[in-house]
Amino acid sequence: RITGQTDNCFILTETKTQNIFRQIEEIEPQVVIIDSIQTLHTEYIESSAGSISQIRECTAELIKFAKETNVPVILIGHITKDGTIAGPKILEHMVDTVLQFEGDRNHVYRILRALKNRFGSTAELGIYEMLGNGLREVSNPSEILISNKDNYLSGTAIATTIEGMRPLMIEIQALVSTAVYGTPQRSTTGYNLKRLNMILAVLEKRAGFRLGAKDVFLNITGGINVDDPAIDLAVVAAILSSNEDITIDKDFCFAGEVGLTGEIRPVNKVEQRIQEAEKLGFSTIFVSKHNKINPKDFKIDVRLVSKIEDLVEQLFG
Repeated sequence: RITGQTDNCFILTETKTQNIFRQIEEIEPQVVIIDSIQTLHTEYIESSAGSISQIRECTAELIKFAKETNVPVILIGHITKDGTIAGPKILEHMVDTVLQFEGDRNHVYRILRALKNRFGSTAELGIYEMLGNGLREVSNPSEILISNKDNYLSGTAIATTIEGMRPLMIEIQALVSTAVYGTPQRSTTGYNLKRLNMILAVLEKRAGFRLGAKDVFLNITGGINVDDPAIDLAVVAAILSSNEDITIDKDFCFAGEVGLTGEIRPVNKVEQRIQEAEKLGFSTIFVSKHNKINPKDFKIDVRLVSKIEDLVEQLFG
C-alpha cells in the first residue's frame, strides 16, 4: 500500500532508540510512527526489549523528543486477546492519548475510540471502512447500520443509540417462531442475552403475550455490540412485529428503556436522538412520556408512550 514511489514516507528498520534519533535528526520528519514500542531497546538499560524497564525508558525518550521538538509521535503497541494493551500499565500512564481500534474479522467496519485523552474528550469516536487501499472515513454511520431494502418485512425496527457523543440509527431484527424441540431457544447477536430474557418476561407478564413456548432470535445488523438500554423499545417492537407478522413502518424509530413493570423509562440525550432521526428522514419517533421534552419543538412526529400497551396500541391497533 505504501509503495516505493513515496517521496515523503521513510521506513527505517531499527530497534535501537539512539540510531532512530540519529536518523530523525537528519530527516526532520513531521510525524514519527513507532511499530511497535515493545520491540525497541535503549543502550541506557541492560534488560531485554519488551521488559518493563525498557518500555518505560524508550517511551520516556520518545516523549521527551516529542515535547522538545513539537513533533507528534505515535506509538503502536500489542494488545491482549481481551483487547487491552499488553504489558505494564506504565505505558498508558506516560502517554497523552490512548487510541484503540475495534473491529470484527467478518465485517469491514472499524471503530476508533479514545480511551484516554489529556487534551480533549474521550467521548468522541470515528467509524471507518476497511478497503483494499486502506481505511475510508464513514461520515454517516447510520447508513451502513440500516439495511437498504425495498420491501420491509416484519420483525425489523430502527433504534437510536448513542456511541460516545455520536447518535446512531441501528436496525434491530427479530425472529419469533414456534419451538420445535420443546425447549425454546433464545439467541442474540450484538445484544445482551440476559436483557432479552428480561424483556420477554415483561412482555409475557405485563402485556399478556404468550412467548414462553416460542424461539426468539435477535440480531443487530452491522456486526456491532450495543449495550445502550435506549434500544429496548425497538427490541420490543421488533419482537412483537415478528410475533404478530405485522410490518412496522420503515419511517418509524424508537428510543426508550423498558422497566420490569412494563413502563417505558426516559433515556439520556433524547434531543440528540430525535434530531438524528429527523435529519435522516424518519417521520415518527416513539419516546418515553417521562422525557422532559415538548414534541412541538421538533419537525418530526414525536409520540409519547408510558407503557408497553401504549406502544402496542399505536403500532398494531
